[in-house]
Amino acid sequence: MKQNTIFRFRLTTFLLFSIPAFLFILTSCTNKNKQDLLNTMVCDTTNTKFSTVINQIIVTQCNTQSGCHGAPSLGSISLEGYQNVYDNYAEILTRIKSGNMPKNNSALDVCSILKIETWINKGAQNN
Repeated sequence: MKQNTIFRFRLTTFLLFSIPAFLFILTSCTNKNKQDLLNTMVCDTTNTKFSTVINQIIVTQCNTQSGCHGAPSLGSISLEGYQNVYDNYAEILTRIKSGNMPKNNSALDVCSILKIETWINKGAQNN
């Protein structure tokens, strides 16, 4: 009888500690890496103007470094200047969020994508 009580006590203690630990581990899992999470937490999207923020991302990531969408354009479209970016913003966002673009460069960081998405959601103004 005493052994049965000890066994139940140990089992109860084990379950009381292991179930919360398992639930904590289960809910802590994420597909995003730590850098993506950090970038998301400190990303300032309050001042996403085309001239100072969005154009810099496009020029750097899509035109200059990739060598695809500048002049002359090796890609299917030119992304030089506001009108070209504005005319293609839906496709730009779709491709950068999927990781398909830029082709010859690493994927855009989460913060840059959030800035472009914010600019679009605010009306994609030429400001």
